[in-house]
Formats: sequence, structure tokens, C-alpha cells
Amino acid sequence: MSPREPRPTVPVTIDGQEVMAVEDETILSLARRVGVDIPTLCYLEGLSVYGGCRLCVVEVNGDARLKLACATPVWADMEVRTDTWDLREHRRRIIELLFAEGSHICATCVSNGACELQDLAATNRVDHIHYDLGFAPNLPLEPVDASHPRYVLDRDRCVRCSRCVRVCAEVEGAAVWEIAERGGNSRLVAEMDVPWGEASSCTSCGKCVLVCPTGALSFKGSAIGEMRHDPEVVAFLARAREEEEWLDRSAGSGSASEVRS
Repeated sequence: MSPREPRPTVPVTIDGQEVMAVEDETILSLARRVGVDIPTLCYLEGLSVYGGCRLCVVEVNGDARLKLACATPVWADMEVRTDTWDLREHRRRIIELLFAEGSHICATCVSNGACELQDLAATNRVDHIHYDLGFAPNLPLEPVDASHPRYVLDRDRCVRCSRCVRVCAEVEGAAVWEIAERGGNSRLVAEMDVPWGEASSCTSCGKCVLVCPTGALSFKGSAIGEMRHDPEVVAFLARAREEEEWLDRSAGSGSASEVRS
């Protein structure tokens, strides 16, 4: 099939609405195209699929298991439900666990008011946590890494979404970041667990900071509520590289115009 020929379409029912899906596109891609909201945290257009946050799970008729919308391709006559009581409860519990395992105190965070985890909590009506906190208030789990001349890493606010890992490896090509260890001991590390400022492979491009969904990565000098991320920069770069067309984006602190391609 020629790359310019239209791809085959298949009928799919999503939340009772029958739509035509492009063959092999994911449930998440279809949902966004037809205006159905499915929450995500680790997914980011332009990066590889990670499937770690489990917030985008949906119900598929005929399958008792919840399916990852970001990683599950559609098929003919698929019936998908994205907004049931069970799914809402599942997502609320995940959001609560994310808050419980880190120091996500919004009132003292540089990303307060511009945090995707905070937005997810508000949208999904998470106003309290049913689980024991995995940290002691006013006692950081790890010291903040401010060794880099331009950026700051606060691991207590990291949700292990791996966006920074993937954008650094797949877009910048530097591969500075990695998630070390497993389970509750997992943590974001630079190179072989050196201070960020000592990571010789870091190009100081800032892409990891722009795509971070919380206050884990920030620009130095950002006070409470001042940090603004720009995760759309990845989709912008991916399209620009594919089409070999560079469009001017608005200038300003943290804008894509300041990020090296």
C-alpha cells in the first residue's frame, strides 16, 4: 500500500456511539479524535507508549480484563466503554496512590495550578486519600538535587511516568535519565545515579523539564505556583521533524522556541 493511500477503516462503538476508526489506531487515539476524554498521565504524543500509569484503562466488550487505551489497537466491531462506575473508582484509587507515595503538597509546589496530577485529582473528585502516606510531612524522602546550573530535581514529587526518560532518549538522543530499582524503591536517576549537574551526557536542552507533569523537574528560580510546563513541545518537534517544516512558536520562558531540536 502506498504511504499516501488512505488506510482502511473499521466500525467501532465507543460509549454507545458508533464511529469509523482507522485500522490499527489505538483506542486512545480514536477517543481523542472523536472528542471522548480518557485521562492519561504517562502518555505523551510523540513519545513511545509506556503504559505505566494505568489511568487510561477502558472496558472492552467480551474481555473481562481492563485494556490500556494507549496501547490497545482497535478492531472491527469493537465495543468500548470509557466512563463506568468501576473505571471511575479505579482511576480515583490510582490517583490517591500517586498522592500517597510522594510529597505532593500542592500549596508548597512550584507547579501548583499547572500540575497534571493536581488536575486529575480535581477532575476525578479526589479530595482525600484512603491510604497511609509513604512519607513524613516536613521530612523529605530525598534531598532536592539543585546541582544543575539551570534546573532542579525534586524526587519526592516524581510519579515515575518516565516522560523525561523517553523524551531525553527518543527526542534529544542523550539518554541522561533512567528509572532505577523497582516498586516502592524506584527512583529517577541521572546516568549512573550521579548528581544531575555532574551528568556529562546532559545537553541542558530542557525538554525533560517541559514534559514533566508535576513539580519534580523545574527551572531554577521558579517560586511556588510559577512553574509552567509545555508537554506539547514533543508533538510539535515530532511533526516538524517528520514534515521538515519548522513553525515559529511563541517565545518566552519555557517555550518550545528555547528548546534545542
